[in-house]
Amino acid sequence: MADIAPETITHRRILKIAFPIVLANITVPLLGLVDTGVIGQLGSAVPLGAVGIGAVILSSVYWVFGFLRMGTTGLTSQAHGAGNLEEVRALLLRGLMIGGVAGLAMVLFQVPIFWAAFQISPASAEVETMARSYLSIRVYSAPATLAFYGITGWLIALERTRAVLILQVWMNGLNIILDLWFVLGLGWGVEGVALATFIAEWTGLLFGLWLCARGMPGLFRANWVRIFDPVRLRRMAQVNVDIMLRSILMLGAFTSFLFLGAGLGDVTLAANQVLLQFLHITAFALDGFAFAAETLVGQALGAGSRASIRRSAVLTSGWGLVMVVGMAAAFALFGERIIELMTTAPDVRTEAHAYLFWIVAAPLIGIASWMFDGIYIGATRTKEMRNGMLISFLVYCLAVWLLLEPYGNHGLWAALMIFNAVRGLTLAWWYPKLEASAQSS
Repeated sequence: MADIAPETITHRRILKIAFPIVLANITVPLLGLVDTGVIGQLGSAVPLGAVGIGAVILSSVYWVFGFLRMGTTGLTSQAHGAGNLEEVRALLLRGLMIGGVAGLAMVLFQVPIFWAAFQISPASAEVETMARSYLSIRVYSAPATLAFYGITGWLIALERTRAVLILQVWMNGLNIILDLWFVLGLGWGVEGVALATFIAEWTGLLFGLWLCARGMPGLFRANWVRIFDPVRLRRMAQVNVDIMLRSILMLGAFTSFLFLGAGLGDVTLAANQVLLQFLHITAFALDGFAFAAETLVGQALGAGSRASIRRSAVLTSGWGLVMVVGMAAAFALFGERIIELMTTAPDVRTEAHAYLFWIVAAPLIGIASWMFDGIYIGATRTKEMRNGMLISFLVYCLAVWLLLEPYGNHGLWAALMIFNAVRGLTLAWWYPKLEASAQSS
């Protein structure tokens, strides 16, 4: 059984889980910068646009499948806390199979998927043609990418976040090296960027499988009866569907934010894009502590320790609060300078400066939603997550309707802040039921 007595949930243990995740997340924007920089050397806007739109399409589709990572973490951490190693093994294999099948479905249905994507986000004929070439290569790594979500969630549940860091450094590092070789060395252009990612994702899956097996001997000696147990499969499906619906609603909110911002003019759209990068940075920084909450809360629930659930929630959220206060202060002090580094357009800089105070407030307003997400994922209280997201989305739509016309972009940012605040408030309201679902310690 996992060590989940309240006194064993320490600050050191939380940092040991969280810190590798924060470091791993740093490699993600670094890869994006290299992709952009390498393609930028080709001297044309068309390849940049093609890689950009292709990456956005795949990221949006993969976002919907984020349940594979989150659901695997919650269920595995609970099985680990209960000392059920057979179920721990079975959960990884279920996650791999679901991810592989979902990825194969993407390959088989790539034509209608990409057609629909280009209808939503139309581009020039030249950009679309090149983007299709990019996607036609990248899509064949979809089974590896989605199966890798299961591996990541499984490793996080077992507190093996150093392995997650190693995997991210390997995948993104190899991707960067191959980018430079294929594009600048061999002159393969957009196809070279796609092939680099394809190779990195498949080798990452194989490396991840090796790391999982190395940490748990006999991992792949499958108990097929347990793996396909109808009760456990239904439970996993319920958790995954709830998280998927929640992810779709969240994607709808952020996508509509971008589209509505586009209606306010090109300068406002560009400024919002720059400012949203601050939110991405905040999310990357908080992921480590949210993942720690997933792991420790899940283990505590699996062991039936109510006191450990509360201690896990309090300590991880405390660290999250320290992080967001620091980030809010950094954005207030250095935000204007960061904006100037991100764009050289004077009108975009001026516009972004006018809305910077929303970005300073965003981490403080969003902390509850981010941390409660981790707590609820660990407890697999996904029905509440789904319902809370639905309420938040409806309130967001109402706020947009009331605030956009009279206040313009300020109204749009206010609606996004309200969205995050309501997410936190709804999950806080239901939190006592989460604790009550565990036996008294």
